[in-house]
Amino acid sequence: MNAERDILVIDDELTVTQAVVKVCSAEGMTVVAAGNATDALRYLEGSKFRLVLCDIMMGGLDGFQFLEELDRRGIEVPVVMMTGYSTVENAVRSLTSTGAVDYIPKPFTADELLAVVRRSLRCALLLEQAESASLERHGSMSYVPCPADYYRLGYVSWVLMEDEGTARIGVSDLFLKAAEGIIELELSLPGEDLLQGISCAVATSQDGSKHEIICPMDGKILEVNERTQSKPSLVEKDPYFRGWLYRILPPNPENNLQWLSL
Repeated sequence: MNAERDILVIDDELTVTQAVVKVCSAEGMTVVAAGNATDALRYLEGSKFRLVLCDIMMGGLDGFQFLEELDRRGIEVPVVMMTGYSTVENAVRSLTSTGAVDYIPKPFTADELLAVVRRSLRCALLLEQAESASLERHGSMSYVPCPADYYRLGYVSWVLMEDEGTARIGVSDLFLKAAEGIIELELSLPGEDLLQGISCAVATSQDGSKHEIICPMDGKILEVNERTQSKPSLVEKDPYFRGWLYRILPPNPENNLQWLSL
């Protein structure tokens, strides 16, 4: 097998692959481009990559079929899904499908691309470290998993159902660790409606990168956690309890819960 590369980008639009190669190469990353999933699978059989960026809508195998083929062949590599068809279903499937770690809608800016790439690379490393610690049965976890009764949307966000029919939502510790140092949170206002699979908040990290936090459940905001808004570091110190973001009233939680993991 050839030496490890950083990124494999798969898209049947040449302008997209050229843009990814240009932006990521300027940051010192090694990037290989493929125009379809079949060629990409051949690259993955012969080389190891740290991350794959894959378009959803392509001729031949689409992005989700590509994920299934990776799983069938036993190829383990984190995948970021890209799409110009930014639907709720695509966003949710991109965060919950086996092998997928993140999602970015097209068109994207260079800063948006780099934020997702860096966060996904760190996420993959944290997951690998956690797996090694678990197998070796020593050492501490590199992140704190969601509590057992919390539903999660990929590695990004979580929702806790409450007895009153309301729900509390927040950000996972893995996402926060991958984003590296949150210094600012932009939150929505009480009374606003949130949609599963759509950004519900924006976190700014110490390097100035902005990270979209994808909402795990539909609902009207009843309450915004003022402590988290005034002191963003709280969400990192205690993401599952004091550092929650919103209390919401979901109209039909069962429809949303089918996409989430416990």
